[in-house]
Amino acid sequence: MELLVRYLDRSNSIGSDTTQDLIKEESLRDDLRYYFMSPCEKYRTRRHIPWKMGVQILKIVMITTQLILFGLNNQLVVAYKEETTMALKNLFLKGYTGVDEDDYSIAVYTQHAVFDRLFYVLDQYSQLDQLSVGPISYAEDEDGKLLPLTICKEYYKRGSLEPSTESYNIDARLETVCMSHDPRTANMWRIQNTSFFDLDFYRLVDIKITLQLKGINLQTVRHRELPDCYSFYVTITFDNQCHSGKVKLFLDIDAESSACKDWKISGTAQKNTHYLLVFDAFVILVCITSAALCTRSIILAVRLLQRFSQFFQEHFHRKVCEDDQSEFLNGWYVLVIISDLLAIIGSILKMEIQAKSLTSYDVCSIFLGTSTLLVWVGVIRYLGYFQKYNVLILTMKAAFPKVLRFCCCAGMIYLGYTFCGWIVLGPYHEKFEGLSRVAECLFSLLNGDDMFTTFAQLKDKNTLVWLFSRAYLYSFISLFIYMVLSLFIALITDSYETIKNYQRHGFPLTDLQKFLQGHKDFPVQEENGQTEVELSNSINRCCCCQRYDSNAKILH
Repeated sequence: MELLVRYLDRSNSIGSDTTQDLIKEESLRDDLRYYFMSPCEKYRTRRHIPWKMGVQILKIVMITTQLILFGLNNQLVVAYKEETTMALKNLFLKGYTGVDEDDYSIAVYTQHAVFDRLFYVLDQYSQLDQLSVGPISYAEDEDGKLLPLTICKEYYKRGSLEPSTESYNIDARLETVCMSHDPRTANMWRIQNTSFFDLDFYRLVDIKITLQLKGINLQTVRHRELPDCYSFYVTITFDNQCHSGKVKLFLDIDAESSACKDWKISGTAQKNTHYLLVFDAFVILVCITSAALCTRSIILAVRLLQRFSQFFQEHFHRKVCEDDQSEFLNGWYVLVIISDLLAIIGSILKMEIQAKSLTSYDVCSIFLGTSTLLVWVGVIRYLGYFQKYNVLILTMKAAFPKVLRFCCCAGMIYLGYTFCGWIVLGPYHEKFEGLSRVAECLFSLLNGDDMFTTFAQLKDKNTLVWLFSRAYLYSFISLFIYMVLSLFIALITDSYETIKNYQRHGFPLTDLQKFLQGHKDFPVQEENGQTEVELSNSINRCCCCQRYDSNAKILH
């Protein structure tokens, strides 16, 4: 009788443990199914409002609106800087045609032309108030005095040169001599300092004229924003470094904007900065909420992965494979968090710019533009819940590893052509003068752009280089367009066909997907960590995850 009681107690204990395991398994399965549901399915299942999706939609609208408002303002700033640069080139550079010659503005070839352009700059600057049609004038220091114009000449310390006898004696050390003068009387220099303009052109390296101007961008008044005050640091360079008989003239401007010290606006134009600041603050609040919700989802996914891994280890003595682990670590959430951080930083910079505390328009544009790009890319996640729209995502995911390996191999050939083209064709072709320009030119050729111009612009004075250029260009175009580009497209097409075939006949099932469908037949791992199926096939011993077809047959 005592043995019978023990047997019944043990049976009840086993039955109770089995029931607890089934409850635990079903609870885990329900949580996993709910986690991988779409927002609409979650709402239909548990009536949970998809707050995360609503926040993302609101964020898209607000960030896009913020970007458009800032972009319109930034266009005004850039247009003002570019037009001011063009105006100063026409004011100070005699003979400027409105179009830069290569990387310089104009070039002169005689000593008289050099002195003529040099004195022209001084004359124009001394009467700037009477010449300029824009709100621009001389800069002043804190005491109200006009900042002086500075002119410096740099030349070899000493030397002699006789091209007829092919002899020279040059001290390679450079000397710099500078002079400063009041802007309004700068045109008097030629009389008061004639010795300064006594130039030995064979020793002269360059002449630099530096000056500072002030301007106000009034066009923003029409857009109900406060005008910015600008400081223009102008440098005019007479470049004779090549000593080839050609002196290049450059005019470079570094513009800095700041809040005007004393301003008053009347009429219809009003300051609406505080409205934009409130809007930007609301954008930051929405982004913080979005990042918090996505972080919460990532934490929940990690906890579910730990539960799932523990369950598999206890019941099947197996580890969850990397493919199933990657299903829990949703890359879209990481993308959204990154976009939120960029949007928050960009919004803070924008608020500082609106408050006239910062002038980093370009930095702010990069943050806002990148965040908007990532936000709109993140919309694809919700389209991925529909099978007809999911092809792009699945194809990119399947093709990315193969495309990346292919690009690494093709990139080696591309770099070889880049260096070869730069060293051989650089002196004879403007598109091959720098490594970056060579890479850009080859990329254009790769896409079939500007082919004839690239062939035709090569100078044919050197027959050997001309023949090499033909072999170089023909081989690159033939190799990359007919072979590399075709293979690149073939890799993506192959992945696309594979995805379409899976959509018609069903995708192979992983352990996670089989568990969600309620399957029980998981291969059990032996003590050495391999399944019975893996032990029977030595070729696939390195496999990390088994996939199954619809009939639960293992696919290697």
